[in-house]
Amino acid sequence: MGRMSDARLQSPASDRPQSAPPSAAALPSIKLHPDLKASLAKGHPWIYRDHLPAGVDHPPGTWVRVTCDGYSAIGIFDPGSALAIRIYSRNDVPDGPWFERHVARAFRRRAPLLRDNQTSAYRLLNGEGDALPGIVVDVYGPFAVVRLDSPALVGLVPHVIRAVEQAIDVKGICQKSPQGLAVLSGRAPPDRLIVSEHGLRFFADLGSGQKTGLFLDHRENREHLERWSEGCSVLNLFSYTGGFSLYAGRGGARRVVSVDSAGDAMARARDNVELNGLDPDIFEFATADAYKHLEKLAAEQQTFDIVITDPPSFARNRTQRTRALRAYERLHSLALAVLAPGGLYAAASCTSQIDVEAFRGSIAQAAARSRRPLQIVLETGQALDHPVMVGHPEGRYLKFVALRSIDD
Repeated sequence: MGRMSDARLQSPASDRPQSAPPSAAALPSIKLHPDLKASLAKGHPWIYRDHLPAGVDHPPGTWVRVTCDGYSAIGIFDPGSALAIRIYSRNDVPDGPWFERHVARAFRRRAPLLRDNQTSAYRLLNGEGDALPGIVVDVYGPFAVVRLDSPALVGLVPHVIRAVEQAIDVKGICQKSPQGLAVLSGRAPPDRLIVSEHGLRFFADLGSGQKTGLFLDHRENREHLERWSEGCSVLNLFSYTGGFSLYAGRGGARRVVSVDSAGDAMARARDNVELNGLDPDIFEFATADAYKHLEKLAAEQQTFDIVITDPPSFARNRTQRTRALRAYERLHSLALAVLAPGGLYAAASCTSQIDVEAFRGSIAQAAARSRRPLQIVLETGQALDHPVMVGHPEGRYLKFVALRSIDD
């Protein structure tokens, strides 16, 4: 587990006194340009700083009322970000009971995922997708991990803790930040916490792992891939702790190669294979740069029935979009070079700056240059516990496209 921050030594946030939120009538008001009304009326929860009137400023975490040509809503002010206001409510200033209702509603909507008791790791709150902008809560068995998109939201954490404790049975609630994992309520999770996903078991590193420990958003995509894996050779690039690899192994693959540049991730992938009692002889692990490893495999004329690419984000802002598309196209071309005739290419993108059409276009461009005709057999996004509001297309950051080569 990653280093615990000093917050462990403080009293739990849920026990600290909380001041009552101001009444809606007492909030500072900000009048926006009428051009923003259409977007706001559709439910888009973000107002950028360059859309505010000149001179508007408030302390971080201040509740404000925004108005726009008859539209009115309540949001939280963030002076340190280009995203200056996150909209939370049309009428009421969020307080403890308000958060409890929203978290309880989010938990009810996860019921289909939890009904068969085969999954214990899931996202309870998906920020904007659950109408709680900037707040993510992931559940790993009896522990919950809070992640905030901005320090301006820290004042909401006590409400979130109480609401989570009301909705689910937890032994501990922690907060993930660049400084480490801080215990907010209850006790710290164990170093080797084991969770389940569709009956498979995983070690979850809540402190040192990427995101809050595991990539929960690919859960259903991994299950889809399992159905195609029987008798196949599988190459899993950017494999992290081997999520897709485990599903392929359970699905009956005859060979599974996992590639990641992080040695500790490869070690945990080996642990996960052993944890699930899968045949270790079918699994291979390569700690290597994915691009270089693809070039090596192509030089050796190795091919695979299934190739999976799930790289980290290639762009943090729109200025990097063109470069990201070039990187995706190169990755696709290298992957297609080791895809067997009639094979399946599963390509993923978590780059929010690249939309579905652009990502699909990067695959089509690589296929054309490689002279590999491909047919789309599946196109999805993130898992059902990562919902997206219809008026907030930026919320659909994950793209997953499975394509069959038809050159066999």
